[in-house]
This record gives sequence, structure tokens and C-alpha cells, in this order.
Amino acid sequence: MEILWFLIAMGLLAAVVVPYVRRRRGGIRLVAPGSPYAADPAAYGFARQEELDVRLPGPDQDLLDVLDLVQRTQDWRAASQLLAGTEKEGEVRWQRVQAFAGAASLELQERPPHQGGEGHEGRVDLRKGQHEGPYEEPRAEAAAGRPAGGAWLRAWRSEAPEDPGCAAVYAEFLVQQAWRSSSSGTDEFRIILEEARTVCGEAALAAPGDPVPYIIELAVARGLGYSHEQFDQLWANVIDRAPAHMGAHLAALHYWCEKWHGSRQEAERFATAAAARAPQGSLLAALPLFALFEHLPEVNLVRGFYEGETVTKAVEGALYAVHAARPDDPMLAHVRHLLVLFLVRSERWAEAMNQIVRVDGHVGALPWTHDGDPAAEYAVYRALAVAGYEANGGSPATLPQ
Repeated sequence: MEILWFLIAMGLLAAVVVPYVRRRRGGIRLVAPGSPYAADPAAYGFARQEELDVRLPGPDQDLLDVLDLVQRTQDWRAASQLLAGTEKEGEVRWQRVQAFAGAASLELQERPPHQGGEGHEGRVDLRKGQHEGPYEEPRAEAAAGRPAGGAWLRAWRSEAPEDPGCAAVYAEFLVQQAWRSSSSGTDEFRIILEEARTVCGEAALAAPGDPVPYIIELAVARGLGYSHEQFDQLWANVIDRAPAHMGAHLAALHYWCEKWHGSRQEAERFATAAAARAPQGSLLAALPLFALFEHLPEVNLVRGFYEGETVTKAVEGALYAVHAARPDDPMLAHVRHLLVLFLVRSERWAEAMNQIVRVDGHVGALPWTHDGDPAAEYAVYRALAVAGYEANGGSPATLPQ
């Protein structure tokens, strides 16, 4: 047993402090930022770390413009109009619903309301669109014209309860609040997700052809522990409406993972089956790479793991999907971001740089969002890719754009 713990400790030590990443042709020495010997990502025109947008995996200027307007004016109507004009069956609607819900959830976390009266705290129950108990805006926020976080979503829910876009955003908001503010398995966690399930039903009734309410419920199913039979029934509602929806498949994949209600084998089976039946040009061919990512070992003690057959096969499948996909596919950035991690760990520097040059500027995607600071995590991998690329003869002049 002592030998096992020693090996684990040595693996952790190697992952943290070993200063070299080996390559057949030379090595890469990790040096302090600002060192004259450091490879400079800015030489490639990449965004500075503090400029990286953590909200989205890739550009959606219409969404960002509307989100800025809604947060600045606290008027929800622009969000409603944007969602009403977004195709129901496509990936964009799902991403925009997530973005609006995430913005409200983060606002509430950053600017929680407080009940009037010294020594007493309250909260706004955004889930029901009303105040819980006597409530006053904090004087400092009121004086500055800054309402408590998520006020625009509360108003949207109150003033347009039949709006299908509002119901979808509200349901997703509840899901994000459950995961963000509660511990899995607690009474509060279950109560919030039960309410999210109810709102998903409202959203589905308001927009019968829209797969988004059912995609949101996939996360509810994971949190509440739906049986496999219940989950299969829910999944049938999704694929009846959008059979090749990449975002839906990613959400379902989480359920089948070992850490939730499936196993490594079940997750791989789900991903492989989806990839096999994917239509030409679909990014579903990259799904096995996401299944592999969800089951990576905490500590890798296998030399050459990332050059092995399993990883190589999944990476090649994802690269094929990227090359075959439409350039405007809204899920393309998701696949490219995950490829960056695997290509860097596989020391395939030029291929990693080829992905980075196409996604740089936005980091709101796996694998970076697993970290508390997505921009910092992405910046580390980008710096490694640049250093490896240059150590093997690359330069800004040789990088294809």
C-alpha cells in the first residue's frame, strides 16, 4: 500500500514541478512569464489573458450586444426578441439560452440582494419571480442605480410568463443555480431541480417543436437521478426534435458517465453510436473525444498515454469532424477547444496551434470551464503550444492563418 501511495505522490509531484516537457527534437523549458527566454503568444496576435472572453466558446456578436443592452438597461425585451428570432432546432438557440441564464446566475452571485434591517439578510427568490419576505434594495445599490443581480430575469418572468424564451431561460437558470449554490443530493438541490423540471414542462408546452426544454431537463435528470428508462424516454423527446443536436448529445453524455449514472463503457458506447450514425459534416464524430475527456485519470502514471491508440483514435475522429464541418457550425469552437488540450498533451504542437489560432479570444468551453479560472487555464496550454511549436522550428511566419 505504501508503494501505491508513493507512486501517486510522485505522479502528482511530476505533474506540478517537472520543468521540462520532452520531445524527440529538443525540449521545452517552462520559464517565468516576462522572461526574455519565454515564448510570447502576443507575437502570434493572440489576445492577452485578461482580454479572453469567458462567457462563450466562440463569437456571437448579436448575443453579446443584446446581453450588454439587457444588463445595462435591465429591460428583458431585447433578449425575448433575439430568442424569438433564433431557429428552434439549431445549436445557437441552446447556446443563447445558456448564456442568458448564466449571466443572470452570475449577476445574482455577484450582487445578492439583502433584506432591509440591520443584521438580517434575505434573498430574492428568482425561481418564483417574486420576493421572499419583506425586501428592499440595498441603499448603496439603489443610489447607484444598480438593482440586485438578475432583476431583468425576474421582471421577464413576472411580466411575460407565457413567453417560451423566458420559460427556457428560467429553467436553465434554475439548473445553473442548483449546481452553483447547492451541494448535489441536498434537499435544497433537489427542490430547485424539481422546480426546474416543472418550468421545463411549461417551456415545452409553450413551444412544442423546441428541443431546448428537453435538453435542459437532461441536466435535471442527471441531478435527480432518473432511472435509465426515464432518461431514455426523455432522450427520445430530444432526438425526435433534433436528432443531430451536438449540444444535446454532450448534455446526455454527462448522464452516462461513470461519475453519474453510467460507466466508462456506457459513455463510450453512447458516444460511439452517435458518431457512427452522424450525418456527413456533423460534429458528432467528435463525441468519443468528449467521452474520453470525462474519464481521464486524475493522475496519469502511464508513459505515452496521450500517444496511445485510444487517445490517438479519438483525436483523429475529432480532427476529421472539424475538417468536415461547416465553417459556421456554432459547435465547432467547442470541439477545437477540447482538441487544444489533447494535442498539447500529445505534444502535437503545430496541430494545437492550428486550433488555437481559430478559437483564441473566447474560452467559455470545456476543458477550461472545469477550472475556477478558465482564462488562466487556457493561457497555460496556449503558452505550452507556442513554446513547443517554436522549439520545433515554428514561428509566427510559418503558422497558417
